[in-house]
Amino acid sequence: MNKRKLSFWEIWNMSFGFLGIQMGFALQNANASRILQIFGADVHELSWFWIVAPLTGLIVQPIIGYYSDKTWTRLGRRRPYFLTGAVLASLGLLLMPNADMFTAFMPALWVGAGMLMIMDASFNVAMEPFRALVADNLPSDQRTLGFSVQTALIGFGAVIGSWLPYAFVNWFGISNVAEPGKVPMHLLLSFIIGAIVLIGSILLTVFTTKEYTPEELKAFEAEEGEEETEESSSLLNIFSDFRKMPLTMKQLSWVQFFSWFALFGMWVFSTPAIAHHVYGLPIEDHSSKAYQDAGDWVGFLFGVYNAVSAVFAFFLPVIALKVGRKLTHSLCLVIGGVSFISMYFISNEMLLILPMIGIGFAWASILAMPYAILAGSIPARKMGVYMGIFNFFIVLPQIVNALIGGPLVKYFYNGNAMYALVISGVSFIIAALLVTRVKDVDDNVILNKLS
Repeated sequence: MNKRKLSFWEIWNMSFGFLGIQMGFALQNANASRILQIFGADVHELSWFWIVAPLTGLIVQPIIGYYSDKTWTRLGRRRPYFLTGAVLASLGLLLMPNADMFTAFMPALWVGAGMLMIMDASFNVAMEPFRALVADNLPSDQRTLGFSVQTALIGFGAVIGSWLPYAFVNWFGISNVAEPGKVPMHLLLSFIIGAIVLIGSILLTVFTTKEYTPEELKAFEAEEGEEETEESSSLLNIFSDFRKMPLTMKQLSWVQFFSWFALFGMWVFSTPAIAHHVYGLPIEDHSSKAYQDAGDWVGFLFGVYNAVSAVFAFFLPVIALKVGRKLTHSLCLVIGGVSFISMYFISNEMLLILPMIGIGFAWASILAMPYAILAGSIPARKMGVYMGIFNFFIVLPQIVNALIGGPLVKYFYNGNAMYALVISGVSFIIAALLVTRVKDVDDNVILNKLS
């Protein structure tokens, strides 16, 4: 018994919910820092506010993965979890920019930080079951395509989310200025639309995608020669699974660490870095119209790297078949690293589009290649829990950056956050070197079939 090969549009529908998830995620990444600054946060405090989100993900992800492996409902095993995550994330999107409504209970800054935590935790609840769903439903020779289609939809969603605030101001004439302590209208509208699209796209996937039953998945494992060992059903099995993680996963963990350390630095510090280094604004300025213009431009730039990743994702399977997934990923990370470092030498905001193109190549590969490599090394019956454990190596580097990023900016970079982006470039290059150590089981099989 073998898994059925899915058509392109079946794979598209299966991953479509990621468009809405990433639209909301992009709105958060591009705008959360400036919203927190509007509510009173200083630049060196930003990474500390962001730390709650990855800490929550560190706890939530493996638990969600474990229970999604054990779940079977009318909606299947993965769909109940990413539907729940989407509902909670939508609430966070609606409430974060309106945190000032709750000032009677606590400062808006703390409410905003709490909404950031809820949003990021909810995005995590939704994302990893989605990745496990692709691995569940596709045979090994379609997994690169599956994760690449997912990456393309992530890119399309992120472009829309990143460009919405810029579009409202420059195309529809909606103001990006508000009284002190208030979030401008263009951001409020963007977050509302993001919440609506998130729910709608998730529902499309829920109603158009079927999942294999637990019995069918057991049959696939038997066909592939995997032996199912008896073990007690306990949440504590997560710890034993962590100890027994496959070699490929251990090797990928270091690649993920340096990749996501870099990305966290970009998401947290891009707006203050570009506002000061390129726009020439004082470090303490985070409320002027010029600063809001810089923030809107950062959103546009984030849309550029996501647009590039959406298009490039369709070429990743072809390139990977020619040169292998490891080399593909390594080259993309090098391009992204050099692009980050080049931003230090740019003083014109339009020229920042060029490094964003290179970062788009790296982002596309980060969202597809590690998961395609990982899926071939873990048993189907534990796909969810191992995808959740794999998230450790996404959130841990963010926690580390959150702890040290702010003090580095304040005490070593004299408040100039552009140096944080340079460090992101160095981190990407280290990750590229570490890819060469990874053992890709599926890649070897596929390349041998083609040769």
